[in-house]
Amino acid sequence: MGKDIDIFEKLKTVLPDDKMFQDLSEVFKVFSDSTRIKILWALFDTELSVGEICDQISMSPSAVSHQLRTLKQARLVKFRRDGKQTIYSLDDEHVKTIIEQVLIHINE
Repeated sequence: MGKDIDIFEKLKTVLPDDKMFQDLSEVFKVFSDSTRIKILWALFDTELSVGEICDQISMSPSAVSHQLRTLKQARLVKFRRDGKQTIYSLDDEHVKTIIEQVLIHINE
């Protein structure tokens, strides 16, 4: 947590470079799709296979796989192999925090 505060304090005093703004914008674009939010929500406190995610959000495996690819590229979800299955989870607690903070904001 201390490292996160140091980064934020540094960024408050120095305007980040264009690449950082671009990277930040790309992450927000990923969050702009309601299907991806549903997937992140399904993974909030558990690990799930593609089939289990499909069942929870009522979407086809190909549609879920496509969105998972985008979420992986943005480093919002991670995966591990369990035999023949691929199991997905949130990449880290920061993803959870982002969603929680937005929910707090929209419910104020």
